[in-house]
Amino acid sequence: MRLCGHEVGSGSAVVRGGRSVVPGAEGQTEGKHSTSVAGGKPAPDDAVNLERRVGLLSGVALIVGTMIGSGIFVSPKGLLERTGSVALSLVVWGGCGVLSLMGALAYAELGTIVQSAGGEHSYYMEGFAPGDKRKTWWGPIPAFLYSWVSVFLLKPSSLAIICLTCAEYFMRLFLTGGGNCIIDQTSVKLFAASVIILITFINSYSVALATKVQNIFTAAKLVAILIIVVGGIISIAQGNTQYLNKGFEGSTQSFGNVATAFYSGLWAYDGWNNLNYVTEELKRPYKDLPRAIIIGLPLVTVCYLLVNVSYLAVMSPEELLASETVAVVFGDRFLGLSGQFIMILAVTLSTFGAANGSAFTSGRLCFVAAREGHMVDVLSYVHARKHTPSPALLFNAAIALIMVIPSDIGSLIDFFSFTAWIFYGGSMVALLVLRYTMKDVHRPYKVPIIIPVVVLLVSVYLVVGPIIDSPQIEYLYATLFIIAGLIFYFPLVYMKLAVPGMGHVTTFFQLLLEVVPTDIMPDP
Repeated sequence: MRLCGHEVGSGSAVVRGGRSVVPGAEGQTEGKHSTSVAGGKPAPDDAVNLERRVGLLSGVALIVGTMIGSGIFVSPKGLLERTGSVALSLVVWGGCGVLSLMGALAYAELGTIVQSAGGEHSYYMEGFAPGDKRKTWWGPIPAFLYSWVSVFLLKPSSLAIICLTCAEYFMRLFLTGGGNCIIDQTSVKLFAASVIILITFINSYSVALATKVQNIFTAAKLVAILIIVVGGIISIAQGNTQYLNKGFEGSTQSFGNVATAFYSGLWAYDGWNNLNYVTEELKRPYKDLPRAIIIGLPLVTVCYLLVNVSYLAVMSPEELLASETVAVVFGDRFLGLSGQFIMILAVTLSTFGAANGSAFTSGRLCFVAAREGHMVDVLSYVHARKHTPSPALLFNAAIALIMVIPSDIGSLIDFFSFTAWIFYGGSMVALLVLRYTMKDVHRPYKVPIIIPVVVLLVSVYLVVGPIIDSPQIEYLYATLFIIAGLIFYFPLVYMKLAVPGMGHVTTFFQLLLEVVPTDIMPDP
């Protein structure tokens, strides 16, 4: 994409007289960017890059911390409502965990052969537009459409949902009625906006600070999960199994309802692919990426199943369906007013940690998309001293702030899940293609071929099932939004038409944010 003479993704800084205009960034190396595949060229010694500071523990914390957020405290109601029975809801919860694990294992293979940050965007480029195909009109389209939808819809909506939930629970800390009070939605939106701004500042300031925050809040949310599980075990030991004994009574017969129930469950599991967005910052990606997935995914699945059993050991299905704050009602039933306060605090901490992880990974996707020429140039820059992708982080935050305005969490979840699984399925296709086009590349980790095939088939069902059984206008909006990306792709990316004035805009933000372009990441 060419913007007033500056080629997006070329790595050329906005310069005057051949020198960088960013104070303290003189002499930065210019270089052509490409997706970093195993065996890529190292960056120059004086290049400014993302730094490898994420170890195995932080990787596990990022996966667990972004997966366990608002979903387990919001989704149980929607999932039980759509399945119609206790047993089927637990089957769907378990199925969501197995599907997420299979998808994550497939992503582990992708992440160890395609070393660039950016997740699906990088996999689409290598799978569908390798080498000379990058110059064709059709090769980069899947990657561009993914970045188009993710940067402008998926990632900001995810951050908005989590922050709205965080705000909802935080405000209940200061109300005497706790979980039963009606909260002013304007106040919720304002606090959610404040959370987005704070988290963006943390992630822009320091990668080390962001990972420390993630580790601390992940530990806090595991304590919250432990409290719920212990409460459930005590209740079951006291003989309170009458609700669990209802089994499949009342189960839905609609395939569409089961698919949308999976939407609710998979929203709670979403985040299983987030570590793939930061492979350029993993200390040992070949080893730590699959290890973190194998540790993190089963841990979350077991936690979710135990939490749902605990909910139904303390609350009736009717109480669960009537509650907007399931975890708070659980705390009230188990420990009274003090339990209610503890659960409100726990959910607040959990969602804050998930929002931090969401912002951390979202910025990397936007950064890589811009580096490849699919977004404006300045979004591919990093801070000259702190080495954080601050322009991309700020851009993601700005869109998330707009997403906060509607505040309808239920519709946002369905909209998010429908669109996300279109591209998860696309990643499985990319993996199958790479098995053929890169069959001689060494794979430190390789999954059985049946895994991506199953995930692909399930993703097709999750996308097509609801449309056939219960079509909604939101699905049409999502499809039209994806297709609308082509309006921008052909003139700005393929034809590289210049947008008048964008060079001055890039210069302005480069000076304002003190950011510089990056070079190719060295292999670990």
